[in-house]
Amino acid sequence: MKVVLQNLTKIFPSRNKKSNEEVIAVNDFTFEIPDGKLIGLLGPSGCGKSTTLYMISGLQKPTSGKIFFGDDDVTELATENRGVGLVFQNYALYPHMTVKQNILFPLQNLKGADKLSKAEMQERAYNAAKLVQIDELMDRKPSELSGGQQQRVAIARALVKMPRVLLLDEPLSNLDARLRLQTREEIRRIQKETGITTVFVTHDQEEAMSISDMIVVMKLGVVQQIGAPQDVYDSPANLFVAKFLGTPPINVFEGKISGGRLFLGQEAVLEVGGVADQEVYVGIRPEGFVLDPNGPLTCRLNNVEVMGRDVSIVSTNPASLNPIIRSIINADNKVDATQENVRYSLKPHKLFLFNKETEERIFFEVK
Repeated sequence: MKVVLQNLTKIFPSRNKKSNEEVIAVNDFTFEIPDGKLIGLLGPSGCGKSTTLYMISGLQKPTSGKIFFGDDDVTELATENRGVGLVFQNYALYPHMTVKQNILFPLQNLKGADKLSKAEMQERAYNAAKLVQIDELMDRKPSELSGGQQQRVAIARALVKMPRVLLLDEPLSNLDARLRLQTREEIRRIQKETGITTVFVTHDQEEAMSISDMIVVMKLGVVQQIGAPQDVYDSPANLFVAKFLGTPPINVFEGKISGGRLFLGQEAVLEVGGVADQEVYVGIRPEGFVLDPNGPLTCRLNNVEVMGRDVSIVSTNPASLNPIIRSIINADNKVDATQENVRYSLKPHKLFLFNKETEERIFFEVK
């Protein structure tokens, strides 16, 4: 099911009686979610991602704009008539019901032409439970399940209705790190098997990038960038997107373009073509540093962390806006941890320039 968001805006009234200033939670959001894809809505708390999800579900009504499921305008349609499955962060299971009863509950409320026989309901519930691999837990109560198992019950309950669209609101945030990894892989498997168009809300960029076909990065209600996860990582539209995506985070410096060369402090670190002389912000991904005894960038060495496959070099530089610079290099490189300084050359495709006033990306030619 294709989902189209057309100039979607949500404005909440002010909570401050003195200022009476309205809060724009989502601002003119236009996007087409392709049929059968998993889309990650990504951004920090308060960016409008959950509000967008609730408008798609019908739990909140947009201030302006339209929502289409396929060719159907569902903007004014009640939640129960939209054909959505919604999974909340806190699972929202009925504690007095068994797993089976929780999964059956949405089907028991169907009326009219949609009403199912008892045998049909039982079959659907079992199939949904089998899909999320909890079919052996049907007689247990939620209190007898782990967090990951409870989340699977919540997903099964959303899927049992055979929804046109599946909506997941931070479904992994209550799980520990290992369960989070396992459950996100399960969500991706289930989505691929069912082919249901899915919207996944998270503030965790690693989660969104690992399972999404496309990600939408938001800030203060405004879409910053939309694209395939790797494309957004490799080519951020602005400094916010560059800083938000990536673990470890991108290293940001104050720099200057002069005569076609990029300077960090007094060091000319890269030749850049097609950029006027100006002061800029410079973002360098951790993997964008190359150990080079004759390299143009000098950093003061703090520490060397061996991580098995990779080595993380922690250093500082006066031009850096980060307290420390973290560089990730292959463990085949031997680093003398006793030396005072470390020198680097830089990978141009891992280095980004941003306008110092607007923080928008500045593209350059590699000489």
